Amino acid sequence: MKNNHAHNKLLFFSLKGKALPVLCLLLIVVALSAYTNTDPIIPTGEYKLVYPANFGNRINVPADNPTTQQGVYLGRLLFYEKKLSATNTISCGSCHQQSKAFTDGRALSMGINNQLATRNSMSLANLLWARKFFWDGRANGLEEQATFPLTNPHEMGQAIGVSVKKLSNTKLYPGLFKIVYGDSTITGERIVKAISQFERTLISANSRYDQYLSGYYKPTADELKGMELFNRGPDPEKGIRGANCTHCHGGPKTYLELFHNNGLDSVSKDEGMAEFTGLITDRGRFKVPTLRNIALTAPYMHDGRFKTLDEVIDHYSEHIKQSVSLSAFLQNESNITGGRSLKLLPKEKKQLIAFLNMLTDDTFITDKRFADPHLTTKN
Repeated sequence: MKNNHAHNKLLFFSLKGKALPVLCLLLIVVALSAYTNTDPIIPTGEYKLVYPANFGNRINVPADNPTTQQGVYLGRLLFYEKKLSATNTISCGSCHQQSKAFTDGRALSMGINNQLATRNSMSLANLLWARKFFWDGRANGLEEQATFPLTNPHEMGQAIGVSVKKLSNTKLYPGLFKIVYGDSTITGERIVKAISQFERTLISANSRYDQYLSGYYKPTADELKGMELFNRGPDPEKGIRGANCTHCHGGPKTYLELFHNNGLDSVSKDEGMAEFTGLITDRGRFKVPTLRNIALTAPYMHDGRFKTLDEVIDHYSEHIKQSVSLSAFLQNESNITGGRSLKLLPKEKKQLIAFLNMLTDDTFITDKRFADPHLTTKN
């Protein structure tokens, strides 16, 4: 030990004149290594969209906007980017919060300067299979849909050209756009394409209902009874009771992309699809939303008028309003012979809600791939 100590001491003094430069060099190398390690590693290549076989392969991915890992990465950043709003205070994620299955908990969404939107914020779950967007179906495809909230004065309220300029003046985005699109040019079309790519990855398919369909979950007695009610139409003459839900919410996705007047009003203040078609039969006709994570997406309906699932079921059970455009699926459906409304029993309503709670996907609302990336990069 003594000899080694002496040798080390001798070595130190023999390098005494060069010790400081060597230490400085080491510090520089360490600093550069630390800096390099903080740079994000951008994944590239095809993004594999994973979903259950029973969801079907009728997905909607445009040929000119294939889903890539780098595109989804950019789209996620843009989805949560507040620079895309006129006040730099809100993003797509403000009205579509992951903890609420990408809704916002408000009757009407709030845009810039606390302005209220005209309708309730819809869930973004499982848009991969959707073709028509918004409550009135006015947008054909996610790319077309994304443009509306970005520019709407009641929502993010900013011209696309301004958004392009803001992002172009950052250190972060030009390089990312080059990785995704081959060059650093930022355009409105590229912005909405990237956001759309991210939104297509928001797949919810791991609820207790999915686990039941896969044979990994045994429902409670109330959940099973609620499932039976959900899947059956009433036939009082045969003694069959049902809640008549699957005409609009059938299939494993609980979504059939239909548009119906669901009897909220005899004369609807919001014309729905009729605003575009001019048809009296489209008055008060709106998109039927998915029931995935429905327990998390209150309040309900296009105007958020119902605060709870109890109120929703009460509406379908006892309060359907007649009109010329009322869905044929809701006319004269009853558990009572000659009745004009469902007339579900209190116990049946609770059982139906027990089933609807099976549709909550806890992994969907906690998946880090969908979360706000919390950008800290100076841009």
